[in-house]
Amino acid sequence: MASKQRGDAPSRRDLLARSGLALSAAALASSALAQESDPVTDPDFADGEPHVPAAPQAAPPPAPGTVDWTWVRNQWALDWGEVDLSAMLFASNPKPVRDAIDRHRRGLDANPVRYLEKNNKPLQNAARAAAGAYFGVPAENVALCESTTSGIGLLYNGIGLRYGQEVLTTIHDYYVTHESLRLAALRGGGTVRKISLFDQVETVTVEQIVGRIIGNIGPQTRVLALTWVHSSTGLKMPIRAIADALIPINASRAPQEKVLFCVDGVHGFGVEDTTLPQLGCDFLVAGCHKWLFGPRGTGVIFGTPLGWSRVEPTVPSFLAEGAYSAWIGGYDPGATTAARMTPGGFKAFEHVWALIEAFGFHQQVGKTNIRSRTVELAGRLKEGMVQMPHIRLRTPRDPRLSAGIVAFDIDGLSADGVVRRLRTYKIIGSAAPYAQRHVRLTPSFRNTVEDVEYALNALHVIRAGSPARAKR
Repeated sequence: MASKQRGDAPSRRDLLARSGLALSAAALASSALAQESDPVTDPDFADGEPHVPAAPQAAPPPAPGTVDWTWVRNQWALDWGEVDLSAMLFASNPKPVRDAIDRHRRGLDANPVRYLEKNNKPLQNAARAAAGAYFGVPAENVALCESTTSGIGLLYNGIGLRYGQEVLTTIHDYYVTHESLRLAALRGGGTVRKISLFDQVETVTVEQIVGRIIGNIGPQTRVLALTWVHSSTGLKMPIRAIADALIPINASRAPQEKVLFCVDGVHGFGVEDTTLPQLGCDFLVAGCHKWLFGPRGTGVIFGTPLGWSRVEPTVPSFLAEGAYSAWIGGYDPGATTAARMTPGGFKAFEHVWALIEAFGFHQQVGKTNIRSRTVELAGRLKEGMVQMPHIRLRTPRDPRLSAGIVAFDIDGLSADGVVRRLRTYKIIGSAAPYAQRHVRLTPSFRNTVEDVEYALNALHVIRAGSPARAKR
């Protein structure tokens, strides 16, 4: 349902029609590009201030089995005076998560010792169970961590590559993967090899990606370290196809020599409607404070029994059964488990425990609904961009190879320059922190079609040579 405008501002449809932008890509091609608008006089930004889509109207909870996007949007306490298209960065929590954090914080403030003793282990294990139910993994194979970064570090340090062993990754992966692998190789004596997956990301195919990866796996390869959705270009890797191609390679190898398939999954987790068994990898690590909109400072490591048998913990666990008994008795605590891989220590427990509500909220809205909504909005954004000749879309248009990240460049402008101009139109985007920087807009299921149209309107008038909009 379209949002109403504040005050006497024209409707969204009026604004789009007057600025030459329309809802469909065809209309964009036929009219929007024929009418250049100055960012100062463009009607969507009249009177010196952007007319951003209005705040969501109050709505009752939807009936079971249905979804009401107005109600969903109302669960956030965002500043609706801006259009937030940065779901990939850092979460604002929906109401069920905020309420859970507040409830636990009050309990800890009132009586920290008793509240902790009563709740810590039961609620951490309940959070593991909720994560496992969401991602098709038994609770005993779910470890908790603080972020994708901490989880990736724990995982690759725990694998412990030795001299003569290799980890295969790509030049496209993020700093966290590269640096964690470098440090792990320094400690153990293994090697890290990086390959390129494509020449042009916009036209890459599943077959090309799988072929390059499998063709580079050798007898010494013990780990394949990939990223589910690249934060630089928005490319979504065909994880299942890669896992299937690994099966014949691993079939003839002993358990300790099989290639472990490890995935930084943060930009697919909370978007894609799938599970770890369906993906087929051995490990997937994800922060919960991005697309899942979970408590800040939380993350998960999902593993298979084979995967857990190949790693060693780095940080002492307070969660694992028998950990203290082994310490006091001076004996080996036994095989690695996900509980032993969950770092101990005193932390923001109210956030860890509120993971239960984060997964519950996603399950309530529905994983299928969330994926469909995210793909719809990202698709509208991409289809609008490709009609603008001053924009080069970097993310594949094929939904099989993309998720919610939409990466692009504007001719003659730096990525940071575009982000700054978007901010003057009250649109929150980001620039990818890579050697080659692209602009990123990342709509999520809390956004609306009006948000996307508004962003396309702004992109239509942001170009090299046009004056930057003056702040009031």
